[in-house]
Amino acid sequence: MVVAVDTDVVESLRAKFEAVLPHLDERQQRLVLAAEARALGHGGIAAVARASGASRSRISQGSAELETGDEPLGRVRRRGGGRKALSVTNPGLVAALLALVEPTRRGDPCSPLCWTTLSTRNLAAELTAAGHRVGSDTVAKLLGEQGFSLQANAKTVEGGQHPDRNAQFGYLNEQAREHLDAGDPVISVDTKKKELVGAYKNGGAEWRPAGDPEKVKVHDFIDPALGKANPYGVYDLGADTGWVSVGTDHDTAAFAVETIRRWWQAVGSPTYPNASRLLITADGGGSNGYRTRLWKTELAALACQTGLAITVCHLPPGTSKWSRGRDRPHGRPPARIPTCGTTASGSCLRFWLRSARSGRGASHGLAGATELRICPSAPR
Repeated sequence: MVVAVDTDVVESLRAKFEAVLPHLDERQQRLVLAAEARALGHGGIAAVARASGASRSRISQGSAELETGDEPLGRVRRRGGGRKALSVTNPGLVAALLALVEPTRRGDPCSPLCWTTLSTRNLAAELTAAGHRVGSDTVAKLLGEQGFSLQANAKTVEGGQHPDRNAQFGYLNEQAREHLDAGDPVISVDTKKKELVGAYKNGGAEWRPAGDPEKVKVHDFIDPALGKANPYGVYDLGADTGWVSVGTDHDTAAFAVETIRRWWQAVGSPTYPNASRLLITADGGGSNGYRTRLWKTELAALACQTGLAITVCHLPPGTSKWSRGRDRPHGRPPARIPTCGTTASGSCLRFWLRSARSGRGASHGLAGATELRICPSAPR
């Protein structure tokens, strides 16, 4: 015999359940209903069922869970509930996925994805075609479980190294220290990344009002009127300052030496009034390469003009990334050539605009080069 519960109690429970139950998960609702039913005693299950609209079997299941006194599960469903993982229902899925990924990582030319990107979409398409129906999200999850992650390229593989590379660096460092201790300038020169002048897209971001990005051109075609900037930089190690000459057409050895000349006339000579020597460190290629005759000819003319004994130390092969002159301004391409600025490390930069066409096509044969006063120096 079921004892009826007063109507007022049922209405009170209905108001409570309407306020509380929507904020609880399935198991918590079941336990709350069962607790209220147990508190009412006989007829409690029927009264709670009328007040909440839940079935009596659901409330009885909650009462049974309360009777067992189990610790909270920390989850809605018991372990093992829900749909089984694809790696369980399809035991060959993980092996097929690794068969696609591993050969590509080892450079196996027989891998079907060797010449495509290893995206999860491509992997999912290959697996589906092989009879393993799977989505890209599941592929990403499986790769994570197997210890894979998104990795960018890492520049760690170097080319051939000269057996005396360390000795070369030691000699270069000794020369720089000797010049600096004597009060003579030491500069590092290098050609910077060429930039299109105008409204072009570049990497990075800058703070602007929300929804108002800098509008740039869709295509990176050179503007015939503005051209492109060929920056050539001089970094003064002693003063920690920089000088950038911006060429408007070509990067030539004449332009490189003219940049050094302008730096010396505007900055170097006032900074080092008693200097008798100049040490230049540079990489071994480009307009300041060690095999470029025009570079040597122009430097000889600069030495005669300034009265300086100029020494050039080229960095060993494969080490140009360590040149101190490679620091350059950051940000979007310039809409015009600036006159001053700073590097990412805060060093001062001064700019000078010039055409390099005058040095392009100049002929300096071997006969002229043999007349230069060039004295090679070997490490001690």
